[in-house]
Amino acid sequence: MEWFAGEKIPLLVICGPTASGKTDVGAALAEKLDGEVISADSMQIYKGMEIASAAPTAEEMRGIPHHLVGILEPGQPFSAAEYKVLAENTISDIISRGKLPVIVGGAGLYIDSLINNVDFSATVSDGSVRRELEAEAAEKGSAHMMQLLRECDPEAAEKLHENNLVRVIRALELYRVTGRTFSENMKLTRIKDSPYCVCMIGLNFEDRSVLYRRIDRRVGIMAEKGIADEA
Repeated sequence: MEWFAGEKIPLLVICGPTASGKTDVGAALAEKLDGEVISADSMQIYKGMEIASAAPTAEEMRGIPHHLVGILEPGQPFSAAEYKVLAENTISDIISRGKLPVIVGGAGLYIDSLINNVDFSATVSDGSVRRELEAEAAEKGSAHMMQLLRECDPEAAEKLHENNLVRVIRALELYRVTGRTFSENMKLTRIKDSPYCVCMIGLNFEDRSVLYRRIDRRVGIMAEKGIADEA
């Protein structure tokens, strides 16, 4: 990587929505720039979900090493904090061999946590509080939980849909345990400087109907490959 000079670690990030072509672009650029791919996909990290997660095939990998794909059992819980640690270790390994780390995926939280060096030690959780909130949600519904969030953290409520119950409950849990809003807590997690020099390429479509057709085509291919049997 003679082309890079600086104290920070170089990272190339390819992100974008489902079926936007991230896998192809990531592998092609890794091939051209002497890099290795690190997946930032929250489903590809699991084993046995190759069809459902559209995990890259051997042909799509172009002979480029792809890391953090198919390394966990489906029942294993996994968090952004755990992803950050695994990705950091993988980046160090790739850099030690003189290669360029290429992050490819659509899990925005994973990518953000990594490139912004989020400090998860500031993130507090309490299983008993979460279980109480989950029981309340089961009894009173998601609309009720969203109203509770609006009362204590209107900024977070503005950004979340009530159907995203996991995130709603997480924001409520954080507030009840720490007294801090979600945005206040996020500021505390971002006080450390990032060690990375990032070039980010975001894939998208000016005509969204083209993307929707690509997604429809992908679903059809998944069905042909046997997603029902995989499930």
